[in-house]
Amino acid sequence: MNEASGSNVDHFDYLVIGGGSGGLASARRAAKYGARVALVEASALGGTCVNRGCVPKKMFWNAAQVAESMHDAESYGFAPVEAQFDWARFKKSRDASIERLNGIYARNLDIDGVELINGWAELIGEHQVRVGTRVLSATHLLLTPGGKPRRPSLVGAELGITSDEFFECEEQPKKVAVVGAGYIAVEIAGLLNALGTDVTLVLRGEKPLRAFDSLVSESLMEELSAQGVSVVTGFTPDELQKTSSGLRLVDKNGIAECGYEEVIWAIGREPLTQDLGLETQGVKVTKSGHIQVDEWENTSAEGVYALGDVTGKVELTPVAIAAGRKLSDRLFGNMPDSKLNYDNVPTVVFSHPPIGVIGLTEDEAIGRYGNGVKCYSTRFVDMYYSHARRKVRTVMKVVTVGAKEKVVGIHVFGRSADELIQGFAVALCMGATKADLDRAIAIHPTAAEELVTLR
Repeated sequence: MNEASGSNVDHFDYLVIGGGSGGLASARRAAKYGARVALVEASALGGTCVNRGCVPKKMFWNAAQVAESMHDAESYGFAPVEAQFDWARFKKSRDASIERLNGIYARNLDIDGVELINGWAELIGEHQVRVGTRVLSATHLLLTPGGKPRRPSLVGAELGITSDEFFECEEQPKKVAVVGAGYIAVEIAGLLNALGTDVTLVLRGEKPLRAFDSLVSESLMEELSAQGVSVVTGFTPDELQKTSSGLRLVDKNGIAECGYEEVIWAIGREPLTQDLGLETQGVKVTKSGHIQVDEWENTSAEGVYALGDVTGKVELTPVAIAAGRKLSDRLFGNMPDSKLNYDNVPTVVFSHPPIGVIGLTEDEAIGRYGNGVKCYSTRFVDMYYSHARRKVRTVMKVVTVGAKEKVVGIHVFGRSADELIQGFAVALCMGATKADLDRAIAIHPTAAEELVTLR
């Protein structure tokens, strides 16, 4: 029995809860097919990526790149330059750019005929949603509420900040501890260090990015130390204390790291599924709180779908966008076989230098294919750094399998890795072999040519 019925219920063909990248893409694609679509969002359009993630992070990373170039300028014949970063001025400009993006998203929804409804959506019954005093129903309901940074459950955890609060900082912290080993931890630690903050990266294990190929993660570990980031390993935080000399981070053995202006928790993210009313629709979740979906993005409830970070599949913006569009193609575009293939998704970590990868690591390939794995790797100083005081190395690995040496993994850590990996991702997805890479004429002098000249 529906909680609300009759003329007070506004019905849509497609109702999307969550205005992040996946929700926006799916809503707009459905509307282009002629569906009546509404999108509900309680905060700024664009979700985590635009407002508290990819976009402001990349802007920060670009600023850090400028600072690094200024340090290298003297090696290239320029008069010495002292990098003086105006955090407040940069933040004001960055926030204005993000606000402009929020406006573009709103205008695009309007152009495509998607009704934007501001407020918190609560599921109240079969395909019904309440937003404030308004009740909506839909033939198809998409859940894309996203996620939020995870805070540890330890004494004094509230004294630290997450990535959300980091992007709201009005002043540059002078000394910070970044706790975590994933994308966010590595990226924040790197950009702050490049901009002049005293940074300590606190790891529970022995190295960051443990899921990445060992050549990449170990090279990153070396470079973090070379660039002045203090890396503490084997440290499991147990308490955060506020003292007269700053924040004091204590591990389970009583060992302390002291004197921080900020401690940044970068220990992962959790799905925003609480208070959504999933139980009213019979939508099942995992132990971690992620919404269970199949390969078609279907939840356990008929006509209810979910995608993006809330499903815990591959938590990347382009993945959510692609999944959202393919879902709308299936539901409204007469493409019954449309679904996203989650294999071979390229990704980039905006470390210093950046990391670009696609496919299997060497260990993963061995686990899947056994003895039929052959790897090619190289390590060199990029030409840019050969003329600079600091010598930052690039490392590359190509993982192949079988007699034809089909390429199943490409891993790059080095200058411009973020840009070059996209083209090689196309090659891998098309089934390229090592011989195909060898047949390509190298572009000289570039770092990318090393991937087609490996021996």
